[in-house]
Amino acid sequence: MVKKLLSQYLKRRNLLSQNALTQRYLVIDLELTGLDVNQHEIVSVAWVKIDNQCIKMSESQHLINKDVKSLEQSPVFHGIIDDTVAKGQSLESILMQLKAHFNDSILVFHNAVLDWGFLKAALKNANISAQPKLILDTLHIEKKRLICQGAEIKQDDLTLSACRKRYELPSYHCHNALTDAQATAELLLAQCHQINRGKELKIGELT
Repeated sequence: MVKKLLSQYLKRRNLLSQNALTQRYLVIDLELTGLDVNQHEIVSVAWVKIDNQCIKMSESQHLINKDVKSLEQSPVFHGIIDDTVAKGQSLESILMQLKAHFNDSILVFHNAVLDWGFLKAALKNANISAQPKLILDTLHIEKKRLICQGAEIKQDDLTLSACRKRYELPSYHCHNALTDAQATAELLLAQCHQINRGKELKIGELT
């Protein structure tokens, strides 16, 4: 047990010292029926790859959970209706496809507490063992930057759209998991270039 923990610690320390701009990232976004992991469900999961600063939309995925019991307000917020769900995949299948990327990619979320919380619970319920090598959160990165600048953080200052606006990134009017995953990928690259300012950026500086 001690050897395993030591090995994990050394791997993480080595990863944190590496160049952030040459890494492979998997940027993930979920559509949910609500915010309570004990009551609400995952409607869909989308992911976008970043490899060596290149966003690879051709390798992106947006998968609908056909097992969702109640869409709640999803038709209003995400445009997903019962007919769309019927053509989806099982949540277990979606999770297995997602897990396949865990070993070679750093996971990225905007609000990892929420989305990773739902994914972690879903993986546990499906008896799927999965341990990402590292998770980054663009919300956390932005909060850390604003605090370092001495800025007052107001309500809604850390939403995905508000964070993108500070980097003069365009606003996306269509909000679904795939669009938000792409938007988060763009935000991560903008944050990296703002932080490093032409110098080498260590992954540890983003945690």
